[in-house]
Amino acid sequence: MRLTWHTAALELAEPLRISRSVTARRDAVRVALEHGGLRGWGEAVSSVYLGLPRESILRHLGTVRAAVERLPDPETAWAELAPVGPVGADLPAGVLAAVESSVLDLIGKRAGAPAHRLLGSPLPPSAATARTIGIVTPVAAAAQAGRLALAGFTVLKVKAGSPDPAEDLARVEAVRAAAPAADLLLDPNGAWTEDRAHALLPRFAALGVTAVEQPIAAGTPQTLARVAAASPIPVIADEDAVCYEDTAALAGLVHGVNVKLAKCGGVRAAMRIHAALEGSGTDLMLGCLTASSLGIAPAVHLVHRARWVDLDGHLLLAEDPWSGIGGADGVVRPAPGAGLGVRPRAGTAVGAAR
Repeated sequence: MRLTWHTAALELAEPLRISRSVTARRDAVRVALEHGGLRGWGEAVSSVYLGLPRESILRHLGTVRAAVERLPDPETAWAELAPVGPVGADLPAGVLAAVESSVLDLIGKRAGAPAHRLLGSPLPPSAATARTIGIVTPVAAAAQAGRLALAGFTVLKVKAGSPDPAEDLARVEAVRAAAPAADLLLDPNGAWTEDRAHALLPRFAALGVTAVEQPIAAGTPQTLARVAAASPIPVIADEDAVCYEDTAALAGLVHGVNVKLAKCGGVRAAMRIHAALEGSGTDLMLGCLTASSLGIAPAVHLVHRARWVDLDGHLLLAEDPWSGIGGADGVVRPAPGAGLGVRPRAGTAVGAAR
């Protein structure tokens, strides 16, 4: 087998402002695993918040390359790269998820089977995805919401965490007026105190918000549990739910956990989390970083396991170099075919640099 990679920049169609930062671009590292004339693909994207710059991604890929290439076939690599397997043990979650993706895609192509079937789901998955509206003026938020509703989106996620909560309330009210039939999610990205969360959540509930992600700063899950117990709407942990141990500790204490493959380490780590949550009263949300369709694709093959789906990272890009998971009409679904079902768009260079 041969493991190679190539770096490119992903530019957003417009900067995305959240409570802690503004994102206008990400570095993406496309991973290719070749064997027997076939090629499997994965993608890792840089993240300041997760402490994963491009240089770190490249360094870790260089470290794991020899271990992967000495394995005899992709099926062996799949076993060795399991969440508790030896090969990926020291890799950052985002890098492990990308390499695992390339292995899954390659195994699917070898077997002539879509990834979701290999992961235990016989039926092609599809789900309505949330579409994110950043911290913008109420007028701009209403315009976005109206356009998205007309395009078919039934779930909208509104970012919050402005210094003045009245701005957030006005933004949500404008979105509700522009898209009255949409389910609304709220995401302050940990910007509130516990007292502010208790004060504001009933007001957002009155505006039709149906769930809130990480209302308070990460680091005190017991405080998040108190907020969840008093909240009139479901509370979903995100920044407090990074890995399996985090989510297992939160089971039964919050209404949901936002699982991102770049946080937890790939599809099998996400499935392990899902199994740990079963029967606890805590449901799964599938989220993502801003990434191309290639980076989002593995999670799309898991959507039947999730109560909430927020896989719109590819829809935020000015130009997506990959296709195959849809989403422009508000629904993500893998294209028919073996493996992940994604393919490079015309003009996308697929030759790996290393």
